[in-house]
Amino acid sequence: MNGKLLAVLRQDIDAFEEKIYEFTNGEIDRKAYKGFSGGFGSYAQRENGYSMLRLRLPGGRLTKERLGFIAECAEKYSVPRMKLTTCQTIQMHDLPPQSVVEIMKRALDYDIITRGGGGDFPRNVMVSPLTGVEQGEYFDVMPTAQAVNDYLLAQVREIRLPRKLKVGFSNGPANETHATFRDLGFVACADGTFDVYCAGGLGANPKMGVLVDTGVAPRNVLYDVCAMVKTFQEHGNYENRARARTRYLQETLGEDGLKTVFRENLALAKEKDMALVLPDSTAPKTGGASLSHPRAIPQKQPGLYAVAYHPIGGMLSGKKPAELYESMCNAPDAEWRVGPDETMYCINLTAEEAQAVLAVTEDGARDLFESSVACVGAATCQQGVRDSQSTLKMLVEAMRREGFSDGILPRIHISGCPSSCGTHQIGTLGFRGGVKLVDKKPMPAYMLYAGGCDAQGAEQFGQELGMMLEQDIPAFLAELGRAVRASDGTFAQWYPAHEAEFKEIAERYIAD
Repeated sequence: MNGKLLAVLRQDIDAFEEKIYEFTNGEIDRKAYKGFSGGFGSYAQRENGYSMLRLRLPGGRLTKERLGFIAECAEKYSVPRMKLTTCQTIQMHDLPPQSVVEIMKRALDYDIITRGGGGDFPRNVMVSPLTGVEQGEYFDVMPTAQAVNDYLLAQVREIRLPRKLKVGFSNGPANETHATFRDLGFVACADGTFDVYCAGGLGANPKMGVLVDTGVAPRNVLYDVCAMVKTFQEHGNYENRARARTRYLQETLGEDGLKTVFRENLALAKEKDMALVLPDSTAPKTGGASLSHPRAIPQKQPGLYAVAYHPIGGMLSGKKPAELYESMCNAPDAEWRVGPDETMYCINLTAEEAQAVLAVTEDGARDLFESSVACVGAATCQQGVRDSQSTLKMLVEAMRREGFSDGILPRIHISGCPSSCGTHQIGTLGFRGGVKLVDKKPMPAYMLYAGGCDAQGAEQFGQELGMMLEQDIPAFLAELGRAVRASDGTFAQWYPAHEAEFKEIAERYIAD
């Protein structure tokens, strides 16, 4: 980070410090404070006196230095819990005002920036978590994504957008970052170039992205970034926040109109020299011994492994970062990465080094279902309707009692409200928090979604099937699991041929 930008960001934090104490002292209300604090990556929690702080991690990268800093902060400021997000960031929770300010300032020394972590700004640039080490990837997209992140951060104080702008890079068809339906997505191709999609997104009125550019060399991606920013500024809705996301450009301009405007702005951007000079991917060490473990993933580098770790609900205790740091601090070239599905990966490990990481991560998900995704929930989030974390915990405990083998139930996605922070709209099964009237009394409930998919070429949003009372979801999943188990297959094998049976089971639990 250049010194000039660093100095400006430190000055901005001084202004934030004034506001957080004005809010704490009751001089401004929650709404006014949210409008200011979001731009700094911090929001007041539902509990009075406490805030969360979102640490931007471009590409989800947690180097040893960054993880060591987070571990140190967790101990020094008594941080009780942290949340891995579906945008590859880490949120620290339950922080008093002084801790928020101090961590925000100290984080800059580790290239961790909170500015633009919320509010109407370009957000954390997302990247396929195993890029650079994944077998079968088209190419390593991390250097390009890092360059885009640096460019956007340099502009973050100057760009005035109608709402947030989410940028994602995918290294192959798995499309973990939802690059084909993000505000701006760069999709790696086998020939070493990118296809570019824009104006997609989850939440209210979700949209698949529009293909606006092809054959883009990695060094030329900034032209597309500039074209998207300018298109959003020119045609985004600055009056109605509910319609201020890029996906509504598909309605206001039409798909063809959007393509025309984007390409006009792309031509204007190319009048400037913005070509990138990208570093070559650094080849990590090589390993010798082999390793067989369900959470150890062989890398494309011979003898090296990545270890997967999915803490239940994406929640880390305050002590966990220190344990994760200790497990990899003596492994050269190792780093942790946060994935878009709340799974963490420690990469560039020899078989011996991987054993230490595997040992310290045994407390994570035991199977596919337990690796389900959930937002932080209404117990913490001001916007939340349902406590998705407690719901997931209840479901995990109930399904453990059923004793289902791995794959009998799929990964589910739970969002506490329509915002889709739990990405419920693209889950094989998704649940979105709500309320259902039963005998004229409001009851905790979730809208059930089924059939969502994010894989490139098969993208589709899940179908809404109806509202299910929270108390009935364990019984629904148990009956579903028994039906799948009786087929001697997994849910992924069972569902395509038994969709009608699935709906019959679901209808028995959907509230009238």
